[in-house]
Amino acid sequence: MENNITKQSWLLLTVLGLIWGSTFMIIELALDGITPFWLAAARISIAAVITNIIWLFSSRQLFLTQSKDWPTLIFSGVFATAAPFIALSWGQQYVTSAFAGISMASVALLILPLSYFFVVSEKITTFTVLGMFFGFFGVVILLGPEVFLTSNETKEAYGRLACLFATFCYATSAVLTKRLPAIDPIGLAAVSLTSGAMFVIPSAWLIEGGPPSVSEQTLTYLLILGLFPTAAATFLRIIIIRTAGPIFMTLTNFQVPLWSVFFSIILLNEPFKISMIIALALILIGLAISQTSEIKKVIKINSL
Repeated sequence: MENNITKQSWLLLTVLGLIWGSTFMIIELALDGITPFWLAAARISIAAVITNIIWLFSSRQLFLTQSKDWPTLIFSGVFATAAPFIALSWGQQYVTSAFAGISMASVALLILPLSYFFVVSEKITTFTVLGMFFGFFGVVILLGPEVFLTSNETKEAYGRLACLFATFCYATSAVLTKRLPAIDPIGLAAVSLTSGAMFVIPSAWLIEGGPPSVSEQTLTYLLILGLFPTAAATFLRIIIIRTAGPIFMTLTNFQVPLWSVFFSIILLNEPFKISMIIALALILIGLAISQTSEIKKVIKINSL
């Protein structure tokens, strides 16, 4: 199918970036009324129910060819949902939502070296290496010197590492997904979320005990997290990729950290350090350099 980038494509891209960028603010608010593991469990479970119902009524076949790879599919699902959601929920107890959002910008930079080693068709270019160089220093500045020091201070350093671990999970999942045989995207979302739910619910029960009772306000936040950034965003992503193409989709990487910073400062009134601005700039520059060819393709297609 030919890629067709329209005004609607840009609108959907902006909405998707806005939804994903606001996720960290909602997590921050939800953590006031629920523990991190159960937050992740609730978010994934709600989205899993919704996507499975939609997939069931669509009557789509999961694997589109005779080739099947269930272990990679399940492993990818856990790394796309349960592992990063737990890491983010736990980490955001100790860091601002802006920090969490900025750290997500490094996902695309992590995908590059992982793809080179695990996806045969991927190539490393000069732009890729230069972009990774900028991004690496941005991540180091973002983490701060506290991460590399042994102290009995707050758990902020561990929270930072947890957020970076979440980015590694997302990158790993993206690479594993590339290795899958042809698969229905809605089925992929449903199975990924179901795999994540089967992992996170027993983990939450084991580590934090039974599910806690929550207030109506916290329940509202959980429903928002399950409905919008987890379920609805999945289908928005599918629509954008199918109509405008996967290259156009990569532009969300630039939006998410900017929206997260906006919501953190304007709505949550969280502190924002100069080092975070420098880190954000370096990561976005690295991202732009590493995706130069993709951005040129988007501009070329959009000008036709």
